[in-house]
Amino acid sequence: MKNEKVIHALVKLSELLNKQIPYQFIQETALLLQGVEVQLSKCEYVEVQWDSFEQLYSQLQDKVITPITKTARQADFSIKIDEVEVQILCHFNTTIKTNPYRIVIEKNGVEVWVQSLYSYLYQRNKYEKEIHTYLGQLQNEITSINEQAWNQDQYDALVTRYGEEEVMAQKIIENPAWRLHPFYKYFGNVKDKKIVHLLGSNGIKGVALSVLGAHVTVVDFSQENERYAQKLAEAAGVKMDYIRTDVFSIPMETVQDSADFVLMELGVLHYFVDLQPLIQVIHSLLKQGGQFILHEFHPISTKLITSSGKKHKVTGNYFTPNFEEQRVAFSKHMGDEAEGSLGKVLQRKWTIGEVVTSIANEGLVIRVLEEEPNHKNHDIGLPKTYTIVAEKS
Repeated sequence: MKNEKVIHALVKLSELLNKQIPYQFIQETALLLQGVEVQLSKCEYVEVQWDSFEQLYSQLQDKVITPITKTARQADFSIKIDEVEVQILCHFNTTIKTNPYRIVIEKNGVEVWVQSLYSYLYQRNKYEKEIHTYLGQLQNEITSINEQAWNQDQYDALVTRYGEEEVMAQKIIENPAWRLHPFYKYFGNVKDKKIVHLLGSNGIKGVALSVLGAHVTVVDFSQENERYAQKLAEAAGVKMDYIRTDVFSIPMETVQDSADFVLMELGVLHYFVDLQPLIQVIHSLLKQGGQFILHEFHPISTKLITSSGKKHKVTGNYFTPNFEEQRVAFSKHMGDEAEGSLGKVLQRKWTIGEVVTSIANEGLVIRVLEEEPNHKNHDIGLPKTYTIVAEKS
């Protein structure tokens, strides 16, 4: 009840501020508004644009309970709104609107600006545990939504995209290494190596590695993907294990500390709202000296630039931590009617800095970070993908 009262007062204040001045709720206040269970402090906190600070002080005189106090770096005063004390502060010569972690959320039907909870994960915040708990609950919800979407007619889309399993298997057998470009060079000789392919989808990469002599286990939650992958492996004459589950439900007793390599590639990281527990799973899967190979789309191409033929525009925000609703991959290979009935998937697109920091924080040593260009003539100079190789030492 107390939280609801506080949130109601904060939303009321945000309606006033939205009309006047750039602002963002910060610290415990921001976390509370985003759904993180935190212990309420004596007062709530909102940061406003410094060059409008004194104007705001004058406009809120009927609510002010303390005068302005100043230091060399900031100023603040307190107000009361619906019996909730709020400290309003500014940092001199700091522009609120350019803060990459300033995001807008909807609360009680009102747009409210907050400092994203992700920013506090990099500050060793005392609420780090609570933030991870909240993100874990959110991950379960998103995984459920994504799993449902990925089990809708995916098999037919795979057949449309790659052809019947017998045809695709023959193509893989003819040149398995080509299917693993450009990161195959980091594997070396995979004969008899144990490789876990997380979110291994249709099994094409897994079958290619199996043809090359590796013992491959694919982990993916889509039964449609599993159906295609198992038929593909059979057609290629190789054995490939397939664990149909989400990453956080892997039966670790059978695979822990055993993998020579863990592979993730092309369009999978964005299904995770918190990288820490993912990297912990990867760390647990790897044997001592084992390596994690991540091959992903470069965020310059997924978060920042929109391309149309030879024209490129900066239309996105590289730093934004917002979630996006997208169509399922391969939906374009379904008929119009089937595509229109598909559920959407939720994604969180990560910067390279966030990925590298998360991997290093869990004790994996980064050996390689290679940024790979787009090879189309009109995309020269733009990064398309990147590969990270990290070792459990």
